[in-house]
Amino acid sequence: MKKILVPTDFSKHAEYALKVAAQIAKKDDSEIILIHMLELPTTGNDAITSSHEIPELMLFKNAAIAKLDNLMNAPYLQGIKTTKVIQFEIAFDGIMGNQKTHNADLIVMGSHGASGFQEMFIGSNTEKVVRNAEIPVLVIKREETDFSAKDFVFASDFSDEIKSPFEKVVDFANKFNSHIHLVNINTPNNFKSTRVAQKIMDDFVSHFNINSFSTHIYNDINVEKGILHFAKSIDADIIGMSTHGRKGLSHFFNGSISEDLVNHAKRPVITFKI
Repeated sequence: MKKILVPTDFSKHAEYALKVAAQIAKKDDSEIILIHMLELPTTGNDAITSSHEIPELMLFKNAAIAKLDNLMNAPYLQGIKTTKVIQFEIAFDGIMGNQKTHNADLIVMGSHGASGFQEMFIGSNTEKVVRNAEIPVLVIKREETDFSAKDFVFASDFSDEIKSPFEKVVDFANKFNSHIHLVNINTPNNFKSTRVAQKIMDDFVSHFNINSFSTHIYNDINVEKGILHFAKSIDADIIGMSTHGRKGLSHFFNGSISEDLVNHAKRPVITFKI
C-alpha cells in the first residue's frame, strides 16, 4: 500500500479521512496524494477551457491552493510524503483519473451519508467512487483518533466471484493484524440452513491463508441491517464488502448494499471491487 489517494473538499469529514490516511501512511510508509477538484459551472462545451482566462476563477484556484498548503502543514502529516493535486474537473472524474495517473493502491474518503430523495436520485461522490473504483475504497464517517482494523467484519455470500477480490481483503487484514469476522447474513428471501451456509464458508476460506478469522451466520430481515447489527454486536472496528459496480437501471432497481452501508454505517467501511 504505497500510494493513498485522498480527495478533499476541505470539509470536516474530508479531514477525518485525511487523518486516517495519515495513520495508515505512517504504519505502512506510504505516500499520500491529496487532491482537490474545482468544479466549474458549464454553459457550453468549451466552458472549462476558456474559464482559465477568467480572473475570478483563478482567485478560487489560488484560494484552494492556499487551503491545500495549509492542510499539508498539519502536524499529523509531518514525516509523510504528501503530494498535492488541484484541477479544474468534475470531482468524480478527477478522482477516477488520479487513481490511474498516480497508480494508487487505496482511496480514503470522508462521507456524511445521505438520505431520502438525495440518496435515491443524486447520490454522493463517495457512492459513485465506491461503485466504480478499481482499487479498495475506505470510507470514514467520523473522527478516528486511533484508527484500528483489529475486528474486521467481512460480509459476503462467499460465491466463487468473491475469491479474486478477497485476496485484497486478506492482504489488508494481514497488514493490520486484523481478526476477520466472516459473516453470512441469512434473510427470509435467501434462506440457507446453518449446515449449508457453514459448508459454503468453510469451502471458501480453505483457499486462503488468513492469519486470524472466525465464521458467523447471522439472521436478519435484510442483508444491510444484518451487517450493521452484527457489526454492532461485536463492536467491530471496520466493515468490509465486495461491490459489483452496478450501473444504469440495474443499479437503480437492485441498489447496492455497499453504497447503502456507506450511507448508513457509523463505522469505517472498506469496499473491494469484484
